[in-house]
Amino acid sequence: MSHPPSSPQRTATPRVRSGPPEAAEPTRRRGRLLRTLLSALLILAWVIGAGLGGPLFGRVDEVSSNDGTAYLPDSAAATEVQRSLGDFLGEDAIPAVVVFEADTTIDDDLRQALGAALDGAVTAEGVQDGSSPVLVSDDGRAAQAFVPIDADADVGEVTAALSADLRTAVPAGVRVHLTGPAGFTADLVAGFSGIDGILLLVAMLAVLVILIVVYRSLLLPVIVLSTSLFALCVALLVVWWAAKAGILLLSGQTQGILFILVIGAATDYSLLLVARLREELRRTQDGWTAIRAAWKGSFEPILASGGTVIAGLLCLLLSDLKSNSSLGPVAAVGIVFAMLSALTLLPALLLLFGRAAFWPRRPVFSPDGAVDESPLDQGGAWPRLARLVRRRPRAIWISVALVLLVAATGVVQLQADGVPQSDLVLGQSDARDGQQVLGEHFPGGSGSPVYVLVDESGLQDAADVLRDADGIDTVSVTASDSPSGTAPMTADGVGAFGPPGAPAPAPTVVDGRVLLQATLDSAADSAAAERAVNAVRDDLDGLGALVGGVTATSIDTNTASIHDRTLIIPVILLVILGILMLLLRAVVAPLLLILTTVLSFGSALGVSALVFNGIFDFPGADPAVPLYGFVFLVALGIDYNIFLMTRVREESRRHGTEEGVLRGLAVTGGVITSAGLVLAATFAALSVIPILFLVQIAFIVAVGVLLDTFVVRSLLVPALSLDIGPAIWWPSRLARGKDGAERSSGPSGT
Repeated sequence: MSHPPSSPQRTATPRVRSGPPEAAEPTRRRGRLLRTLLSALLILAWVIGAGLGGPLFGRVDEVSSNDGTAYLPDSAAATEVQRSLGDFLGEDAIPAVVVFEADTTIDDDLRQALGAALDGAVTAEGVQDGSSPVLVSDDGRAAQAFVPIDADADVGEVTAALSADLRTAVPAGVRVHLTGPAGFTADLVAGFSGIDGILLLVAMLAVLVILIVVYRSLLLPVIVLSTSLFALCVALLVVWWAAKAGILLLSGQTQGILFILVIGAATDYSLLLVARLREELRRTQDGWTAIRAAWKGSFEPILASGGTVIAGLLCLLLSDLKSNSSLGPVAAVGIVFAMLSALTLLPALLLLFGRAAFWPRRPVFSPDGAVDESPLDQGGAWPRLARLVRRRPRAIWISVALVLLVAATGVVQLQADGVPQSDLVLGQSDARDGQQVLGEHFPGGSGSPVYVLVDESGLQDAADVLRDADGIDTVSVTASDSPSGTAPMTADGVGAFGPPGAPAPAPTVVDGRVLLQATLDSAADSAAAERAVNAVRDDLDGLGALVGGVTATSIDTNTASIHDRTLIIPVILLVILGILMLLLRAVVAPLLLILTTVLSFGSALGVSALVFNGIFDFPGADPAVPLYGFVFLVALGIDYNIFLMTRVREESRRHGTEEGVLRGLAVTGGVITSAGLVLAATFAALSVIPILFLVQIAFIVAVGVLLDTFVVRSLLVPALSLDIGPAIWWPSRLARGKDGAERSSGPSGT
C-alpha cells in the first residue's frame, strides 16, 4: 500500500502591517481620546450620584425607626398587641415617665407646685394631651407623672425640651428625671446621633492614615478614599429612597453598619486593584495596557469576594427578626456599589492620573525582565515568612491551630442571652438614673405596663390571673370614660374612682376585646420582670390572651434572635462553601478555608467574651451579637483567603502547588495585610457610637479580622496547604500535580 507523501510543515510567519508608521498614529490618538472620554463619563456619573446622595447623610432619621416593636416578627404576640394599642389608647404615643425626687417630704403644696411645673411644660410641641396627675410615693420622697409623646415627633428633641422646661420650673431641692419608653428611646436617638458625623470622620481618618503609610504617597490615598466615599454616597441614595418607599427598613444600627461596611469593603477592593496595577506598570510602559491587565487580574477575586459577602448578608432574609432581615439587603446594596466603584470609578481615576498617582514612589518600568524574578528571592518580610513556612509547615499549622482552639474555649463565657434596655446605651443616661429612682420609691415597672389583650368574656378570669401572679403589683383595665384612662380590677370586677357609690367606668371594647394593664414590681427590663411575664403568658394560655409591652417585646426579640442565629449560621456556611468550590474549582481547598475561618471566628468570639466580662464588665450581650459577628467575620474574613487562594491557584498553574502557595503568600502579603488593617480600623470606629451592641460588634470584628490577616491567612492556611500538597485542588487537574509542571516547562515558564 502506497502512502501519500507527507505534506511540508507550515511555518507561521508574522503578519507585517503595511503602510508607514504615521498611518497608525491617528488610530492611537483616537483610542486614547475614547478611553479618556469613557473615563471622564464614568467619573461624571459617579460625581452626579454622589452629589445626589451626599445631602442625605443628615436626613436618614426621616426614613429610619428605632422602635423595637417595628422589627419583631409579624407572628409575635407583642407585635399584635402593639398594633392594637392605638385603638384602645387613642393616638399613637410613646409614654414618658417624669420622676421627681425631693430632698424633703413632698407635701400638698410641693405636689401642687410640681403639678403646675408639669402643666407648663406639657404644652410643648410633640406632647399629646392626657398627661396624668402627679402621684406621690408612699414614702413621700418622690413623685411621678405620665406624659404621652407623639410617636411621629422627634422623640429626642421633645424629651430634651420637656426635661429642660421641668428642671427650670420645679422648686429648689427637687431633681427631675425623664425615663420610661420615651426616655430610653431618646437615649438611643442621642447615641446614634454621631453616625453621620463623628463615625464617618473617625473611620475615614483611620483609613486615610493607613493608606498614607501603605502607599507613602499623597495623591493615591485620596483617590482610593474618594472611591470609597462615592460608593457610600450612591449606596445611601438608593437605600434612602428604598426606605422612604417602604421597601427597606432602616434603623440607626443598620445605618452605622452600612457606612462602615461600604468604606471598609470599597477600600479593600481598591487596594487589591492598585496592587495589581503596580505590578503591571513595572511590566509595561503603556498605562491603558497596565490598567486593563490589572482589572482582569482583580475582577474575579473582587467579584468572588463581594459575592460571598452579599450571599452571607442575604441569608439574613431568612430571619424572623426584622432588624436582622432588614440589614441583609441594605448592606448588600452597599457591597454592590463598593464593588462597582472599585471596578469602574477607580480605574477611570487611575487612567487619568497615570503614574503620577503613585508619586513620589512611581512604579518604574523594567524592560530588562527584572520583574519576572521570583518573589521568594526578593527581600522583605513576606518572602522571608514564605521561606519560613516552607521549612516547617506541619509544625506551624499544628501550633497555630492549637493556640486558636485554646482561645476559642472562651466562647463558653459569652453571655449572649439579652441585656436590659437600660444598659443598651453606654455612659451617662438620664433614663437609667430615672428608672433607678423610680424603683426605689414606686413599683419598678411603673410607666412600662404589661398589656394583655383578651376577649371581653375572659376579662375577669384574665384579671384574676394577673392579680394572683408573682411580680405583678396592680391590675387595671383600659376605660376611656375614666379620668385616668384606666379603672382598677378587683376580685368583684371593675372598680370605681371617686367618692363611694360612684359608678364604675365601662371597659373600652374594640372588636370584642378589652385591654388590661398590669404594673410590674420590678423594672420592665429586668430578669425578674421577664420571669413574671413568661409565667403570666403560661397562665393565660388557656384564655387565648396576648401579652405585650416593653418586657414582652424584649422576650419575643430575644427568642426570635436565638432562632435566627441557629438557622442562619449553617446556611451561610453552606452558601459560602458552594461559592468557593465554584471559584477554586475544587472541594478540599474550600473546605480548608471554611474550617480555618470558622476557627478564627471562634477564637475572636472567645477572646472577646473574656474581654467583655473581665475588662469592660459589660452586662451581657444581645443574642444577635454572635450572628452579626459570624456574618461579618466569615463573609469578610473569607475575602482574604479568596485574595490569597485565587493568586495561589494562578501561580500553581504556572509553577506547581508548593511554589504557587509560597509565591501567592509572598506576593499578596502586603496588600492583604493593608486590607485587613483598613477593615479592622473601620469596624473599630463603630465603638465611638455609645451603643453596647455596636461596641461589641466593633471589637469582635476588629479582633477577628486581625486574626484572619496576621495568623490564619499568613500562617495557618499556607502551612496547611503545603502539608496537604496538590491534593488541596482535588478533583481538578492541579490535584494530580501535572498542570503546573506542564506549564512551567514552556520557554517562558508560563
